[in-house]
Amino acid sequence: MCNSKTIEEVAQILSEQNTQDQLQTGQYFSSTIYTIKKENFLESAKKVFDEHIQKSKKDKELNKLYPVHMTGQLFDDERIKDLLTYVAETAWNIIQSQGYKMTDRATYFTEFWGQEHYEYSAMDEHVHPYGAQIVGFYFLEVPPDSSKIVIHDPRPGKVMAHMPEEDATKATDASNLINFTPDEGMLFFAPAWLPHSFTRHGSLKPLKFIHFNIGVRINDQMPAVCPAPAEVV
Repeated sequence: MCNSKTIEEVAQILSEQNTQDQLQTGQYFSSTIYTIKKENFLESAKKVFDEHIQKSKKDKELNKLYPVHMTGQLFDDERIKDLLTYVAETAWNIIQSQGYKMTDRATYFTEFWGQEHYEYSAMDEHVHPYGAQIVGFYFLEVPPDSSKIVIHDPRPGKVMAHMPEEDATKATDASNLINFTPDEGMLFFAPAWLPHSFTRHGSLKPLKFIHFNIGVRINDQMPAVCPAPAEVV
C-alpha cells in the first residue's frame, strides 16, 4: 500500500530535487548597448546643428517619401570639440572593455552628421560596415510621439528558429528586437554590426539628433592609453 503524502511534503521533495538539478548557465555572444545622459553638450551641439541643417534645407527640398533633412559632416567644427572628444574616448573605452586589444589603437570618426526627421519619417533596419566599430546617436530634440530606436537580433539562425513569445513586452532570451525610447541629451552607443532601425516619427515637431560612426586604426604614437570619460559597467 502506497504511503500518502501531504502537499507540504511533496513541495519539499520537489524543492530538494530542483536544488540538486540546478543547471549551470552562461551567456555568450552578447550584444551590449550603452546609454548616458549628457546635457552639458546640448547648447553647442544644437547651435552647430541648426546652422548646418538650415543650409541643408536651402540646398535640398524635403522628400515626401523620406521626410528627413541631413547635414554634411560636422566633425571638423571646433565648437563641438568637447562633444567629439568625449564620444571618441568613450567609444575607445567601450571597445577596450569588450576584450579587444586597444593599447596600440585609436578611435576616429568615419561619420558625424545631423538628421532632422519629420512626421512619418523612419529608418529601415541596417548595419554600418566599411570599418565602423561603434554606431551611436546624440539626441538634441525629442518631442512626444517621437521615433523609438529598435535593436534587432543579429543572429540569423535565432531569427529563423523563432517561436511565439510568452510576453513580447518583456526583454528576454526569446526577444527578436528591443525598443529604446530616446531622450533629449541622451548619448547612445552600440556595435556597428548590430542591426538597428527607427520606428515612424509620430509628431508634427521634428526629431533632431546627431548620428555618428566610429572606426579603429593603429595609433602612430604607441602604446596609447586613452582616458575614458565615461566608465563602462
